[in-house]
Amino acid sequence: MRDWSIGVIGLAGLAAIVGASYTSPEALLAVAVLIAAGVGIGWPHFLGIPAKKTLAVLIGLPGVGAAVAATYLPAPGFLDWTPSFMAAGVMAIFVMQLIRGTGQAQRLESTLGSSAGVMLSCLGAGWIACFRFNGVREMVLVAAISAAVALLAGLIRWPDRVVAPLGIVAAGLAGPLAGLVFSDIAVLPAAIVGVVVGAVLVSFRRLVILRGESLSFAAALGIGLGPVSAVGSLAYFIDKLLIF
Repeated sequence: MRDWSIGVIGLAGLAAIVGASYTSPEALLAVAVLIAAGVGIGWPHFLGIPAKKTLAVLIGLPGVGAAVAATYLPAPGFLDWTPSFMAAGVMAIFVMQLIRGTGQAQRLESTLGSSAGVMLSCLGAGWIACFRFNGVREMVLVAAISAAVALLAGLIRWPDRVVAPLGIVAAGLAGPLAGLVFSDIAVLPAAIVGVVVGAVLVSFRRLVILRGESLSFAAALGIGLGPVSAVGSLAYFIDKLLIF
């Protein structure tokens, strides 16, 4: 698939998150579960590692569990169980690699890469925490708009030395603008959200470039939804630290 398809997948994920956040907690949970499943299915394909089906389950399930816990845990501990799900997922991956036995291909790459996938899958629970947080719920929208601007900047076929700072600056400007238009969020927290989100997303663009190969749909799904999942928790913690 072409590189622009990754941006389209990411934008679709962001649109689904924003739409669900203005619908109901159950709708947002359903979207978070689908994103976790997408990361689980796609991440092993993006890494090009063996045992893709087994790893898809081990990467996706902790993200689903973290999303369910974030939906139903009482405030303010929305993400209290998220580290436990991350740890369980990483341990399951280590056990799986031990079961594969010695001498198997790409054991180290598979272990490290899949552990990163578990973290990405679980961090998506942050979108639910943003939605439920007693501060400013519109942070979901501000973070999503900043992420969308960074994704759009990443679609520009220019060198990284140009696109990376452009994406970060554009996202940093989009955050405060979205905060002023759609909510009462102060300029500084919205700008910090935009800059952090932009930096995360342009770094994932670099991963795609370094891979240097044509991507299957499953691989594009993993690398498109992975950073979208990750920025949810970033937005939540910035919201909690700087706004509440």
